[in-house]
Amino acid sequence: MKKKVLLLVLSAVFTFSAIADEGMWIPMLIGKNIPEMQRMGFKLTAEDLYSVNHSSLKDAIVQFGRGCTGELISDQGLLITNHHCGFSSIQSHSTVDNNLLANGFWAKSHADELPNPGLTVRFLVRMDDVTDKVLKNVTTTMTELERAKAIGQVADSLIELAEKEGVGYEAIIRPFYYGNQYFIFVYQVFEDVRLVGAPPETIGKFGGDTDNWVWPRHTGDFSMFRIYADKNNNPAPYSPDNVPYKPKRFLKISTKGIKEGDFTLVYGFPGRTKQYITSHEVNLIINQINPNNIALRDIRLSIFDSFMSKNDTIAIKYASKHARVANAWKKWIGETMGLKRLNAVSKKQELESMFAAWASSKPELNERYGWLLPKFEQLYSELAPLSLIANYRYEAVYGVELIGFASRFEKLINLVLDPKADKDKLEAQKQALIGYSRRFFKDFELAVDREVFAAMMQAYSERVPEQLQPQFLLKVKEQNGNWRQLASQIYSQTAFADSVRVITLLSGIDSITVKEFVNDPVFGIYLDFEDFYRQNIRDRYYEISDSLNVLYRYYVEGLMRMQPDKRFFPDANSTLRIAYGKVGGFAPRDGVVYNYYTTIDGVYEKAQQRNVPDYVAPERLIEFYKKKDFGPYAENGTVPVAFIASNHTTGGNSGSPVLDAEGNLIGVNFDRCWESTMSDVMFDPNYCRNITLDIRYALFIIDKFAGAKNLVDEMEIIN
Repeated sequence: MKKKVLLLVLSAVFTFSAIADEGMWIPMLIGKNIPEMQRMGFKLTAEDLYSVNHSSLKDAIVQFGRGCTGELISDQGLLITNHHCGFSSIQSHSTVDNNLLANGFWAKSHADELPNPGLTVRFLVRMDDVTDKVLKNVTTTMTELERAKAIGQVADSLIELAEKEGVGYEAIIRPFYYGNQYFIFVYQVFEDVRLVGAPPETIGKFGGDTDNWVWPRHTGDFSMFRIYADKNNNPAPYSPDNVPYKPKRFLKISTKGIKEGDFTLVYGFPGRTKQYITSHEVNLIINQINPNNIALRDIRLSIFDSFMSKNDTIAIKYASKHARVANAWKKWIGETMGLKRLNAVSKKQELESMFAAWASSKPELNERYGWLLPKFEQLYSELAPLSLIANYRYEAVYGVELIGFASRFEKLINLVLDPKADKDKLEAQKQALIGYSRRFFKDFELAVDREVFAAMMQAYSERVPEQLQPQFLLKVKEQNGNWRQLASQIYSQTAFADSVRVITLLSGIDSITVKEFVNDPVFGIYLDFEDFYRQNIRDRYYEISDSLNVLYRYYVEGLMRMQPDKRFFPDANSTLRIAYGKVGGFAPRDGVVYNYYTTIDGVYEKAQQRNVPDYVAPERLIEFYKKKDFGPYAENGTVPVAFIASNHTTGGNSGSPVLDAEGNLIGVNFDRCWESTMSDVMFDPNYCRNITLDIRYALFIIDKFAGAKNLVDEMEIIN
């Protein structure tokens, strides 16, 4: 009788948790969700979303750069993504005399569009479940190393075959549910992507760090690019002879507007979630990882701010760096608050108690799953101090730009000192470093990094137990512990701070000149930290991480068996996913209720706060506002700017199209509410909201503010 009661409780708990708005679903398998989606208002079919037999909405979606999404909005390869996704490209074309970040940029013709070396977009051609093929040689008696080798051999052959299917094809095989399932993803990659348009950052970044991750929001977070191809419409390196790409599908744009309760769908490349981690890791995130990371980034941001506020050149150089550092910093703060508010550790422990009871209900289950939770506890206890050093290594040591720069020279140094080294590899590594060095020094400021160095070394010395510190820190502490004095001394001596010296040495590097790098104080500091990490932390850290992945493979398998009626979605892993929900506001705190949309009225109101630098708006925009000159993009006498909905999103969804029930583009996803940032670990329908730029605001900026009607004319707009 007790077992029946247990199973009834489990059914009740997990039927409730499988809420409609939660989940990042695999496009190929979306048919299982279509009945629910249609009950919520969706008007299309699974084939409309994903098909390999004819063009579908997935053919209008691209993975933009390394960590964003973009979507095609014309038959001439025009795409839209977020301003923050295009930020580094916009910055790369900016100078003090021609500051595209500050002034914006709008190409009046194809000839005016700006190339971006290194920027690529990837279209998903197809995906397939290859679990049976990948696991065909795996046996229950294999070690994990043998298992990985068997999987890798099959995966390599499948990838090789897939990449021969078309021009510019790349393939990857990704594990799902910690290796319980495998999918192959075949992409076509385009490498000629040109900047077409971007509003000034007083629009594209309006609200800045003040509003980052929060609602209400008034940011015109979009930029525009164009994909170019060769004359056969195939991927090709940049060439003046390339022509705009002709897509299989592009999105129609709806300016009909949205209302509360409307169905919405987000189609993009979410980066990473961890929905199935145990209470042990959630506890580590809340009480160790996030607090330490936040504290270290507090220091770096304070230093950046002090320099950027006094020097326009530094402000441009460090604009992108500041945004990257601040983005995760604020996210971690919100995530920690959200997990605490949800009592996430307790909820995970409740699930684990149910799992333990279920596993002990039958001998077969106990043998396969009964050992998991005690093993989780043991491994996470051992992982905690190792994780501390791994975090400080990344945030404090590599938070110093010059140390990160010096670390890139280790491979070349080893090749130069190895008499048996392949000369072609050595030359290739040398040329790669010369190119990287030129890019590095373009946005490097010695005075800023010197301050960061002093602060990070002091923080590491004061906050990490001495037994976990390398000799370099201990020696400095034994002497006088004057970190600023040390920084001044080192930065005046190092070759790595001198662009001419570095590139000159690289150009003529040999077994004699390489010693200048080997004996450099910054390289010595890098090696001291790195040697300590490699000798004392790395191997065991990765052993535990690998062991945890194995445990999670069994744990998730067990959860699926325990809850056979629940629909499980796989954690995000930068592959194409569908999330769906409804437009709606929420109540984040007692007495506070948020509306589901914002308008240009809020831009004007914020701009009146003269003491907030992030709330500076262009005078031209204010003029349009005062005249109420909004063109066809107004609703009720104003222009909608942004709206929120209950779609499950994460990093990588930046720039994703937000579609209506008919599959038309109504907005561009660009953020989550601060109260939502814990959704990477635990989703809460009462708080989790994605923030979307209303496409009407983007059109208003392009057409009225920028006068770039040539771009609007390319689009197919449904009024």
